[in-house]
Amino acid sequence: MIERFYLKDFLSFKEVELDLACGLVVFTGPSGSGKSILMEAILSSLGVSSCDASVCESSVTWEIDEDKNGIKNDEVNIFRHIKKEKSRYFLNNQALSRKMISSIASSYLRHLSLKDYSDFENENLLEILDARIGEKLYSLKESYKDAFVEFHKVEQELKTIEDEEKKIIELKEFASFEIKKIEDINPTTGEDEKLLEIKKELSKKEKVLGNIELASEIFNYEHLVSSALDGLEVDGSFFDDVMNELRGVFDGAKERFDALEEIDIEEVLNRIEELGSLKRRYGGLEEAIAYKEQKKAELQKYENIEIQKSDLEQKYKELFDRVKSLADKLTNLRKSKLDEFQKDLNGYLESLYLRDASVKLSKVDYAKFGQDSLDIELNSTELSKISTGEFNRLRLAILALKSEFMSKNGGVLMLDEIDANLSGEESMSVAKVLKQLSKYFQIFVISHQPQLTSMGDQHFLIYKEDDISFAKELDFASRIDEIARIISGENISNEARKFAKELLEA
Repeated sequence: MIERFYLKDFLSFKEVELDLACGLVVFTGPSGSGKSILMEAILSSLGVSSCDASVCESSVTWEIDEDKNGIKNDEVNIFRHIKKEKSRYFLNNQALSRKMISSIASSYLRHLSLKDYSDFENENLLEILDARIGEKLYSLKESYKDAFVEFHKVEQELKTIEDEEKKIIELKEFASFEIKKIEDINPTTGEDEKLLEIKKELSKKEKVLGNIELASEIFNYEHLVSSALDGLEVDGSFFDDVMNELRGVFDGAKERFDALEEIDIEEVLNRIEELGSLKRRYGGLEEAIAYKEQKKAELQKYENIEIQKSDLEQKYKELFDRVKSLADKLTNLRKSKLDEFQKDLNGYLESLYLRDASVKLSKVDYAKFGQDSLDIELNSTELSKISTGEFNRLRLAILALKSEFMSKNGGVLMLDEIDANLSGEESMSVAKVLKQLSKYFQIFVISHQPQLTSMGDQHFLIYKEDDISFAKELDFASRIDEIARIISGENISNEARKFAKELLEA
């Protein structure tokens, strides 16, 4: 619940602080006094709306999901909206976006103003129906949900295989083509570098051998150098070593070039071109070899796909039979309570002076909640075509049905003049339903009708003095005066005061 609300500097309000009770909280006051402004400010503090108040702040007892939202719970959690140059939102002094604040609050707050169809979503309606069946349905629903999740997983895997299977021939041909293209060339790692080295050697062979032939003339004068060194009495071993090393270099070069005699330069160039085509396509020889292995693995997968498909089809059939069996049991149990559901719903609708609703259960595709769709029409009219007043009273009836099996507080409901334009009897019917709902929800409602006002567990009067709006909690005697004002206007008659007291005492 919202325990406290604080507002500062918003339109006609300078400063307001409300200590709020559980149950049905009613706001009344003359037209233009600021009731809707106050409601807008409460919504703004929770990120549902936005206003220009300097501060609007709600202290709540809600237990925030710390893991989901990353927010630590305080003893009292405080939602705050501050506006100076721009709007800023806080939860327990931690700055958050309005979207985040609204998302957190939406788990606990319902604002029934426009045509919000969430109460009529299939899963919500089925939960209300299922609550009437009890424990035997809940265990069945869990079994069904587990089976459906596994079934859906296998279904997706099978669909993937079937999609691949449609292209299997083309994929196999493509993989085989790619493998053959690489295997025809059959590259080895580093082969291109070796061939480029051979090409380089062959390109300089003739020139290098010619230079060696000319340079070998030095050996014809070797004995003359040795004689000169002897005549100088210089040890000539260093010269002998150099000449021997030079012979080794020249002989090694000749042997290397002799080994290239059998190599066909054209073949080398062609091989380099073949390897170059692979490098250009795949980025390198290692990449080409890896791609070939990948395609071989894919080809093996394609060849095994029939076996996989057969296994999955068998598993799919077994799971489908289980899902169908459990879904049928869910449907039968729901059908057994459908007439009671419709009867109770129409009981509320009758008290709300609405036409009878028809409820039907139809089959849809299997989902986590089964194969059932629960649809409601008001006097054979689709919900999208009924008036806003009828829609909101129908929502109240649905909430009342839901509350019958609620074991905990359902949060906060905010209603803006839900009894507007209703007769006295219609207004009393709405008041009675709201009174029942207030056992499970904290309900904020603006009212201009004495019937709903008299049902309030807490009553605030919104009024103006010198163009400044104030909010005051009323005691029993003051409530008689305010309800009498609603009945007879500013000039309160004794009859209005008497009727107001009777309503409150009732």
